[in-house]
Amino acid sequence: MRVENLTTLIYITRGNDCLFIRKTRKGDMNLDKYLGIGGHFESDETAEECVLRELSEEASISSGELENFSYRGLITFISSEYPTEYMHVFTASVPASFELPERSCDEGELCWVPLSDICSLPVWEGDKIMFDYLFGSMKDSGFFTMKFRYEGSELAEHSEKSW
Repeated sequence: MRVENLTTLIYITRGNDCLFIRKTRKGDMNLDKYLGIGGHFESDETAEECVLRELSEEASISSGELENFSYRGLITFISSEYPTEYMHVFTASVPASFELPERSCDEGELCWVPLSDICSLPVWEGDKIMFDYLFGSMKDSGFFTMKFRYEGSELAEHSEKSW
């Protein structure tokens, strides 16, 4: 049974690139946006179990292929259009020689994007703040919590804290 308001995301780097999925499923609140790999918890899953299952389902990547797997933060996503969501954010890396398995993903298109270009992608505005904690000037700040409140697709308010 899917748990609607608990989700996970993982951002995987390979050298100076980051793995994203461009969402292409019609009706998805993230249509045409670029996101990390992830999804909703199943009943009785931990955040780690959820993100690893989603990673296997969407990208055919197993936990054994990951290096530096880390639980990085928790984001509260509040929207005027969608239910509140609590997103558990992870990062990991793969070796420079890693290649994605040949397969299609029914949720979107998988692609490697240079880290220098990620803030120019069509993403939620709050993701750019999160990217600073994952890859930018705040990347060594430890575990973080963030709260993003959206009015429609516009970021109306946010707060952030590192621990």
